[in-house]
Amino acid sequence: MRYDVLLWDVDDTLLDFGLSMNYAIRHCFEQINMTISDEWIIRYGEINDSYWKRLEKGEVTKPQVLRGRFEDLFEEMGINMTDEQLTGFQSNYQRALGDVFFYRDSSYELCFKLKEKCRQYLVTNGVESTQRNKLKLAGFDKIMDGIFISEVIGYVKPKKEFFDACFEQIKDFDKKRVLLIGDSLSSDIKGARNAGIDCCWYNPTGCSAQNACPDYVIHNLWDVIKIIEQ
Repeated sequence: MRYDVLLWDVDDTLLDFGLSMNYAIRHCFEQINMTISDEWIIRYGEINDSYWKRLEKGEVTKPQVLRGRFEDLFEEMGINMTDEQLTGFQSNYQRALGDVFFYRDSSYELCFKLKEKCRQYLVTNGVESTQRNKLKLAGFDKIMDGIFISEVIGYVKPKKEFFDACFEQIKDFDKKRVLLIGDSLSSDIKGARNAGIDCCWYNPTGCSAQNACPDYVIHNLWDVIKIIEQ
């Protein structure tokens, strides 16, 4: 076995964040008796992604991400909300986001199978309450050896400090035998580089790796098996 410790990203790696986001945003607009179009959902996704990337760079805080993305969306849509209404919308969204899950590439079956071969941990920048609820619903809490959430750790991916804190909690840790699998070049792949561990870029749509240079690239999660069994 080339690797016996796997660090899995959650959103858009093991689980399809886009589908959950689509459900949550539609649900929240229905709660205020409004309908949001597909075009505005796409725009929200762009705004949301930009805020999380700014968080990775240390340009904004987590509370600024959670609130600012909706402030920007509503401003562009011409929707006026009081602070109380905005806070309620934000809370409903996070709750709805954690109430559903959608596996990617039969990820549960894959991780269940890999449990016989190696230890597996989840590494995520997501909101703690949201992540814990959907991971429990998806069954990952029962098959993973640990769940590391940046909100608890105190640092976000891709910071080296985030991974150092994770490594301290993994028994018999050996960097040479650890592989991180994730979809984000800026968070997962850069984070692995900062931490000094090997990384596998999950790239189902065939995007360019730019200058990230991951150790491995896969288009289906099950290809990880070939990598760890080298």
